[in-house]
Amino acid sequence: MPLDKAIADALHAATTATLTTVLLKKGVRRSWMRGPKAWYNAGDRVVGEAFTLRFVPMREDLATPESWASPTSTRAAIEAMPEGAICVADAMGVEDAGIFGDILCARMRRKNVKALVTDGTVRDGAGVHGTGLPIWCSGVAAPASVAGLTFVGWEQPIGCGGVAIFPGDVIVADGDGAVVIPKAMVEEVAVAAVEQERLEAWIMREVERGVPLPGLYPPNAETRARYEADTTRG
Repeated sequence: MPLDKAIADALHAATTATLTTVLLKKGVRRSWMRGPKAWYNAGDRVVGEAFTLRFVPMREDLATPESWASPTSTRAAIEAMPEGAICVADAMGVEDAGIFGDILCARMRRKNVKALVTDGTVRDGAGVHGTGLPIWCSGVAAPASVAGLTFVGWEQPIGCGGVAIFPGDVIVADGDGAVVIPKAMVEEVAVAAVEQERLEAWIMREVERGVPLPGLYPPNAETRARYEADTTRG
């Protein structure tokens, strides 16, 4: 089932900073991925379900150019990606082997994949930028993936940037990086994020008019009562 539009819209309106705070309050401490940065065509926030790819360390008998034609290849994985998904690739933080280049990114863009998020690198940087595919990665490197990695499958649980990601979890990525929301928590996180954004916007207005921080942020009972009264008045 595709992600509910109302939930997607609510998450799209929330920053990743807000989402990490909401998740922290719900007991999820690791949600922000180390490594992926807004690199190519990543000026807008993206929201979508995770389609996972998994690499392991390079092994000489398997990580060969011939493996690109294998049924278990990044090419086959791309063909399995549904429209609207966000491809999340566990590249183990390897930075000297680009997992995708311009042709593969162009195909993902043509299939309406929303974005690529990886703790690894891409190659063919100028061409990748030209595809228009939004990419969060750790950088760019000329060598191909098989120079340092072996691709082993897709739609499996992975670890990307120190975070556990399961197929169908929801990814939100913006200028501050990429965050994963566990699938079972998506609706409650979206509702809480809307309220958190509303509260923080009100707090910012209070700061701008000179209110000191103690008791304001985080709000004590008196501050929260003022906030609720203001919100009720509209």
